[in-house]
Amino acid sequence: MKESLIAFIPLASAAVGAFLTYLFTSRARRDEAIIHFKEEKYAKLLVKLQGFVGVTTSGQLKREFFEVQYQAWLYASDEVVLALNKMVQLVIDGRGETPEPEAGRRAVGDIVLAVRRDLLEKTSLDFTAFRYTDVHDDAGGA
Repeated sequence: MKESLIAFIPLASAAVGAFLTYLFTSRARRDEAIIHFKEEKYAKLLVKLQGFVGVTTSGQLKREFFEVQYQAWLYASDEVVLALNKMVQLVIDGRGETPEPEAGRRAVGDIVLAVRRDLLEKTSLDFTAFRYTDVHDDAGGA
């Protein structure tokens, strides 16, 4: 009996160790895939935000933004969804007019900040750290 326990304990320990290694590795791979998926989706969302900012404002980009924003309900953190909703409400309240610049900057900055928190978990930045720079096409005379 004692000899069978001596043989069983190392085998059981190895089996448990292998299972735990598999479990942690598969969880790490899944988490990495989720982060990669979110990075791609958030990158598209942030590009579409350009439809609301500066000279890049465009109806087409706004429509594309709303399509991506609806999809965000499937993957975005609560904080990102709430920041998106706040910006959408700002647009609705403005009834097609350009919102007050500071309110617009805050709404867009809060979205970017919420995305950073979702992907990085911690950040010391606030909404003012995000700056959008208009780029004019000199060849087109703009």
